[in-house]
Amino acid sequence: MFTHYLNEKSEMLRFSTSGSVDDGKSTLIGRLLYDTKLIFEDTLENLQRSADITGEGTINLANLTDGLRAEREQGITIDVAYRYFATPRRKFIVADTPGHVQYTRNMITGASTANLSIILVDARQGVIEQTRRHAYIASMIRVPHLVVCINKMDLVNFSEATFNAIRDSFMDFATRLHIKDITFIPVSALNGDNIVDKSEKMPWYLGPPLLRHLEEVYIGTDRDLTDPRFPVQYVVRPRDDKWHDYRGFAGQILGGVFKVGDPVVVLPSGRTSKITQIHTFDGDLQEAFNPMSVQILLADDIDIGRGDMIVRPDNLPFVSSDFEARICWMNEEPLTPNRKYVIKHTTRSTRCIVREIKSRFNFNTLQAERPVAQLGLNDIGRIAIKTMVPLCYDAYRRNRFTGSFILIDEATNHTVGAGMIQEPQKHLPGQDDAEYII
Repeated sequence: MFTHYLNEKSEMLRFSTSGSVDDGKSTLIGRLLYDTKLIFEDTLENLQRSADITGEGTINLANLTDGLRAEREQGITIDVAYRYFATPRRKFIVADTPGHVQYTRNMITGASTANLSIILVDARQGVIEQTRRHAYIASMIRVPHLVVCINKMDLVNFSEATFNAIRDSFMDFATRLHIKDITFIPVSALNGDNIVDKSEKMPWYLGPPLLRHLEEVYIGTDRDLTDPRFPVQYVVRPRDDKWHDYRGFAGQILGGVFKVGDPVVVLPSGRTSKITQIHTFDGDLQEAFNPMSVQILLADDIDIGRGDMIVRPDNLPFVSSDFEARICWMNEEPLTPNRKYVIKHTTRSTRCIVREIKSRFNFNTLQAERPVAQLGLNDIGRIAIKTMVPLCYDAYRRNRFTGSFILIDEATNHTVGAGMIQEPQKHLPGQDDAEYII
């Protein structure tokens, strides 16, 4: 049953696209949809009508994802566009994210749940500052798989030497990142070379086309099946007299495996019990795993509420009100020390204060700048936070779900920052954190 569930879930792949402005992100996604014949007839008719009106003559595939009027007028991606398609081998959710530096926050939003990220590089430009920025962000938010599509190969005469030079340049930078799987594919999104079918114009490339790689990349081991983590979202107490003793704890398993009979501890209270039943909509289970949504019943009556976390006593997360995190600032008003916000972490929401801004990452030098008085829009930095209620968390590099949070402005209810919690460690005087900020 466990194997069957993983195989079933592995059919869905979430991936994002990123790259510099005009590198061809939207065109690549449009080409994928067009060549796999996954476009509705009315959408195709609208694109053809638009081409006739504008005099372009041919369909602009980028318009399949660039839905905002400003995006079409300027020829750039501004917002994150989500598209859904499927092949006989796998289902896909794709997030087409902006390339411009001022929309870094949108890029992080689109890639935050991705199994795989596609970074496009213009074959004429090679690896530029924006390429490094997007690769760093993919590494920072722990996207497990990276595909570097070297696009517009038709404009460099499908040169193998150009492809190799860009690949070597990227890898020289990528050795400092935490990306375990990097694949390079030479493509022409506009003409469809190596997108769905192998291109005869690049016989020197021996790998698969992009679509086949997306269909075959193995993601079954990407989820955390080691550390059992169950944040309680809702306490189920039926009002029917027949169920007056029923108390179920509903939520999504964010890590590991839970089995009936397992001893558990509830955090932050530290009370212990054991699992008696696991309920789902489809019936009872003897075991459940990440990322299933279930109800867990315990043997003892324990005061448990939303935001508490059920874990195994032999595998505990960190529990603390003080921690450090990397953060991408998403608000026009800059972040300054001693500002108060609401922090949302798993199912727990509480107030917090940003005690200190420790550093800001410089994408040009790949170093941490300090001292820092504030973080501006789209800046990425390292901060120290104190929360009103202790949080139960893992380091983000170990679990993307229990190690992430958002900051909310209580006055406007706007999300102003997205953070990744660091593993507690002693920072020696004078030590450079340029390495572990990544």
